[in-house]
Amino acid sequence: MNLLVIGDIVGRPGRQAIREFLPDLVRQYNIEFIIANAENASGGRGLTREVMQELLGAGIDVLTMGNHVWDNKEIFSFIDDEPRLIRPANYPQPCPGQGYHVYQAGFNMKIAVINVSGRVYMPALDCPFRTVEQIISSLPEVDCIIIDFHAEATSEKQAFAYYFDGRATAVLGTHTHIQTADERILPGGTAYITDLGMTGPIESVLGMDRHAVIEKFLSQRPVRLEVAKGPSQLQGVVLELDEKTHRVTQIKRISCRNTG
Repeated sequence: MNLLVIGDIVGRPGRQAIREFLPDLVRQYNIEFIIANAENASGGRGLTREVMQELLGAGIDVLTMGNHVWDNKEIFSFIDDEPRLIRPANYPQPCPGQGYHVYQAGFNMKIAVINVSGRVYMPALDCPFRTVEQIISSLPEVDCIIIDFHAEATSEKQAFAYYFDGRATAVLGTHTHIQTADERILPGGTAYITDLGMTGPIESVLGMDRHAVIEKFLSQRPVRLEVAKGPSQLQGVVLELDEKTHRVTQIKRISCRNTG
């Protein structure tokens, strides 16, 4: 069984890349389950109901979020009603939405998807290590566990992955929007990459208009940031799972680009 996990979708260009590249990727790699980070999918900040439905309608099975989950206030009107949408599990409770869910895929395969946020250079949420420890200990019997670790610091991501090595099927980093070249299978069998990358405009700074970002750095004053235009890309990884053990036998980086 093959899973596709897609890096942060940014705005309209990111959604266009999903429409353009996803069907071919599904055919090429015989994909049976798709996870994507959607915290920047609506105008670069947050998620609306319309955009959520667009992405789910494109064939994505699960949408994860991150520190921008609450940026678009519309999400409060639907986050409790859609089981295919999860937000970081380590927000203080009580909190709208869910931090993990168990999904059915393929031939009766049960996949637990967990979303959690880091704390280094990030908002001060509950401990991601202890939060996921509690979730895993309370899960029903599942075939694999996929964790979207939405974090800034490489050290925190690596430490988190080693901590859950052998207990999680995959720990996949999001948030920094730059795809890393360190995909591998850890000693205990857990697949890992520091960052899945970004699905959005190529000629940008993390998906935003590069001229505005440069002006912000030069002036050190507030600048209105908009999603960049132009050619777009889709980035992520394909996980190949063994039919019997449900362990990852191969993790392959994906990066598809158009010319605009």
